[in-house]
Amino acid sequence: MADRIESDSRKLLGRLRDALAEDSAGQARLNRIVGLIADSMQTEVCSIYLFRDTETLELCATEGLQAEAVHQTRMRLGEGLVGRVARAKTVTNTADAPGEKGFRYMPETGEERYSSFCGVPIQRLGDVLGVLVVQSKAARLFSADEVYALEVVAMVLAEMTELGAFVGEGAALSARHKRPVMFRGTIGQEGAVEGRVYLHEPRVTVTNPISDDPEAEVARLRAAVDTLRVSVDQMLSDAHEGGADQVQVLEAYRMFANSRSWIRRMEEDIASGLSAEAAVEKEQSLARTRMGQSEDAYLRDRLHDLDDLSNRLLRILTGQGADTGAAMPENPVLIARNIGPGELLEYGKTLKGIVLEEGSVGSHAAIVARAWAIPLVINAKGILTEALNGDPILVDGEQGIVHLRPDDNVASAFRDKIAMLAKAQERYASVRDLPAEARCGTTISLHMNAGLMADLPSLKGSGAEGVGLFRTELQFLIRNQMPRRSELSALYARVMNAADGKRVAFRTLDIGSDKVLPYMKPNDEPNPAMGWRAIRVGLDKPGVLRMQLQALLRAAAGRPLAVMFPFIAQLDEFRAARAEMDKALEREEILGHPLPEKLEVGAMLETPGMAFAPDAFFEETDFVSIGGNDLKQFFFAADRENERVRRRYDTLNVSFLAFIEQIVARCAAMGTPLSFCGEDAGRPVEAVTLAAIGLRSLSMRPASVGPVKSLIRRVDITEAKAVIDAARDRGEQSVRGAMMDYLSRLG
Repeated sequence: MADRIESDSRKLLGRLRDALAEDSAGQARLNRIVGLIADSMQTEVCSIYLFRDTETLELCATEGLQAEAVHQTRMRLGEGLVGRVARAKTVTNTADAPGEKGFRYMPETGEERYSSFCGVPIQRLGDVLGVLVVQSKAARLFSADEVYALEVVAMVLAEMTELGAFVGEGAALSARHKRPVMFRGTIGQEGAVEGRVYLHEPRVTVTNPISDDPEAEVARLRAAVDTLRVSVDQMLSDAHEGGADQVQVLEAYRMFANSRSWIRRMEEDIASGLSAEAAVEKEQSLARTRMGQSEDAYLRDRLHDLDDLSNRLLRILTGQGADTGAAMPENPVLIARNIGPGELLEYGKTLKGIVLEEGSVGSHAAIVARAWAIPLVINAKGILTEALNGDPILVDGEQGIVHLRPDDNVASAFRDKIAMLAKAQERYASVRDLPAEARCGTTISLHMNAGLMADLPSLKGSGAEGVGLFRTELQFLIRNQMPRRSELSALYARVMNAADGKRVAFRTLDIGSDKVLPYMKPNDEPNPAMGWRAIRVGLDKPGVLRMQLQALLRAAAGRPLAVMFPFIAQLDEFRAARAEMDKALEREEILGHPLPEKLEVGAMLETPGMAFAPDAFFEETDFVSIGGNDLKQFFFAADRENERVRRRYDTLNVSFLAFIEQIVARCAAMGTPLSFCGEDAGRPVEAVTLAAIGLRSLSMRPASVGPVKSLIRRVDITEAKAVIDAARDRGEQSVRGAMMDYLSRLG
């Protein structure tokens, strides 16, 4: 029976291939195909629905329904049985379609005569392009073999749709990768840019989805799998030799590469008439669908491994390597699923923008994008299936929106926005060398955040007075093994040289949470943001902390040095960390190395509990830097990586401002220098508000210094404080509205 089904499937695919090879228009091809499928499946009806836009399906061809309904019958995603198949990305098979929950009767189609319904998603790599439907008058369920045959046909239809085999009149038959598409993601880094797409991993194109020689295709598949297994074994061997902790992931790779069920399913697909490449892609599409539907983090990770392995296998089969030789376009905007800091830094500052399908606001890519001051949008779901190298693209980092192949009206409006931003930058440049002095005479010290040598040229151009935060973990994150002390010392010395005498506050290694070293075994923690990270790692692994402190002392070479410890949660942690610095100083003195002319040892205040620390903490630390990003998420119990909650809480909430004022008062009472470091420091309205409640030092990304300085110079800090107090007296939850009204009155 199975052999007959496979034979019938191969015959149908052979007839489809002949139909696709005919020199005819896209509509004529679709009409021919639905007739062939209906005849092969022995059903009265076969219909193909394709998306005309991201939310609407359109009947594009039918055998058995009313011909007048073609291109007239439309339904929303999730509407009716067809819309349900598209939304769920799964088969609907029923003997009583009218009695099925969600059934929607389309009178213009004449489908009320048909009881049986089987709908299969036409999908490619988890991206649904349409729905293939067969119907019959007799009430019956379609067999598993019949459903499988339809899935194989749908796979071929997806590939041919991707290749433009059905291009015709109307939106639903317009060429793919030609129409404008908008993606709404998450803001990773503000800014706006117009450019051209450059894919980090170019898509693999399957040009031969149908084969009539299953034995030859199985042989090709097995040879490619053997090559894949050898490469995975080699990667695993390299991981062992290097002492890296990528072994666990690669073991999962090897498990999949040797999975008999995975290979067997692909061989069954080939027996049904698919080529080896199409068989791999069919299983990959199913895995991606399951990955998107699974709520189990472990299962998603494993399916992600299978997805990556399938990509490797496809590249072996097609010969389409990751490097296709595609030239980087002018004004390149990088598109990727996700990307590590090392890979991103290899591109250099030639990139004008970055768009990721995944990622997080605290990811390595976000840190690098902020350092380069280029727009970044993350969680732009689906862009990889739509974008092609060289496509025009607009990235709006202010709104978290991406326009791919925009129409003229959108592009024109966007260029006006870019021109306005450029005009504002000219205004900011005019105050670059002036102090951030408010109209009332209050001066705010503005510093910049950095983490790369590439940041330091921005120090002079930004108008910042120094570096309020230098993230030292990036040098650890971009390597495959622990850097040596001599390497770190040389790097830190170059940073201080580039600062040209301006103060640089080096933050010691802040890893853990979303920053995991590739050569350190990851911890499976339920809440890593509140887990083993930052100074907790440093104190538990003192050898690494000591090495870094020694490298910093040697880099200073007698010059002033400022070092701060991250994520201090209690006084004893700061004392233990400072004791490590004292040991490093003693060792350097014994070795005869010059000690810093002036040494400042500070702490990051990122946990609410430290606002209530003993007075001794504020007396013993040389300076305190409020880590606004972490402090805010812990204060509001809102994960800053979770879009559903993080935007519900406002920095200008009166409770949060009162909390910050308490820290300002304690530092003032103890004479402890205080600064505020984080994204909010670089937002002009927030910066003015923070200055109004007593903060006199702010640290931000370089591109924010100009806008913040420009606004501070136009306000009266005492007036701003009065506006805040008045809003509090009125019982307002946030002072944002009051501050915006005040600033708008100033023009």
